[in-house]
Amino acid sequence: MWLLKKLTPDFKTSADFRKDNLAPIQKVCREFTLLCKAVDLFGGELVAVDGSKFKAVNNRKRNFTAEKLKKALEHIDAKIAEYLQALDTADTETPTRPDLTATELHQRIAQFRERKQQYQQVQQVLVASGESQISLTDPDSRSMPVAQGVDVCYNVEVVVDKKHKLIVTHEVTTAVTDTDQLAPMAKAAKQVLGVEELDAVADKGFYPGEQVKRCDEANIQAYIPQPHTSRNQQKGLFTKDDFRYDTEQDSYWCPQGEELTFRFETEEKGRATRYYATRACGGCPIKARCTENKGGRRITRWADEHVVEAMAERVRAHPEIMKQRKELIEHVCGTMKRSMDQGYFLLRTRKKVAAEMSLTVLAYKPKRVIAIVGVKGLIAGLMECRADLGGIVCWLIEVPPWRKWIRRAEGWAGCQPTRLLFTQSGIAADRFAHEIVRF
Repeated sequence: MWLLKKLTPDFKTSADFRKDNLAPIQKVCREFTLLCKAVDLFGGELVAVDGSKFKAVNNRKRNFTAEKLKKALEHIDAKIAEYLQALDTADTETPTRPDLTATELHQRIAQFRERKQQYQQVQQVLVASGESQISLTDPDSRSMPVAQGVDVCYNVEVVVDKKHKLIVTHEVTTAVTDTDQLAPMAKAAKQVLGVEELDAVADKGFYPGEQVKRCDEANIQAYIPQPHTSRNQQKGLFTKDDFRYDTEQDSYWCPQGEELTFRFETEEKGRATRYYATRACGGCPIKARCTENKGGRRITRWADEHVVEAMAERVRAHPEIMKQRKELIEHVCGTMKRSMDQGYFLLRTRKKVAAEMSLTVLAYKPKRVIAIVGVKGLIAGLMECRADLGGIVCWLIEVPPWRKWIRRAEGWAGCQPTRLLFTQSGIAADRFAHEIVRF
């Protein structure tokens, strides 16, 4: 605290600092990741990918879908009709709402009509946006399934390296599920680590085959357990796993020993899908255990399904990798949410929330690094990367809010940090780096 002369910032100072330094906070977070890489804290062999929901500054009542708006408008129309009927019977011997006077009924009708107009405006905005839902307080937040039901959140994707369970990269998204997040996050981690090949493990929520294919194209081997979503399995019928695919003949063999040959290819949900069938189903003795379709059993196959099959073989060959997933990544977001009490955001819109998340990660990672190498080890790492640290300070000087504090630090310390960081004066450089870390 000697640089600040024991000056203690209040809550407004901290809030303004966070608000006014969105880009610098994210850059410092990235630079600390590169520092961890420089001091060999990343293994660069296996990473775990997972997503976690962090609550946004948006109440569930201020989040709407088309269906929710429709029900709200129907409810308002019903209430208006009820109060209008009550007005008609107010002066009779048997009023439908004796607890309300005519004046109160008029007030409530006016309130509901005003609310109806607001909902109709929200409905118009939702249709014009083309989105499936809209949030009024934080427009970028989305209603997502959480452990306690449904809440308005952001989905934060995190990638953790196996060696010391340190965060390699993270991303704040508005995706309700993790289905399209595997390839972008794995590629980002691979770029940070600077490796040619990488293994990535994730849970069933990341399964879509297109993501696995994109990972393969980037020399990333994915390990994801296959989810069982077949309706036939729920009905007790044969599933696709009971049919053997013949690579050479491009056909399937059923449990009864009949061959299902290729019939046609079509595009479904943007994927090239191939269909296989046989004429032997009509006289098959176990048809009732296979299909309810009168025309016989048909098997569908994605044109690139060999990618998913190869991943399934890897998962079976290396079950120990799947067992490591939880211990690698589950505790990371749990620590932030529980121990650090950062399971919710205070800022609004994705741009600001991304900076706030970077600040949380920047508070989490140094604690992890200190637990691994100690304070002296962290400072030694900073000294090894002195040129990079100098680059950070020089960059910060160009940012107006930081320029003021850096210049004050120069005056209080009686030194010039931009010069010291590039000299061989070990004591002065060490002390300034130490104080910058504390600052």
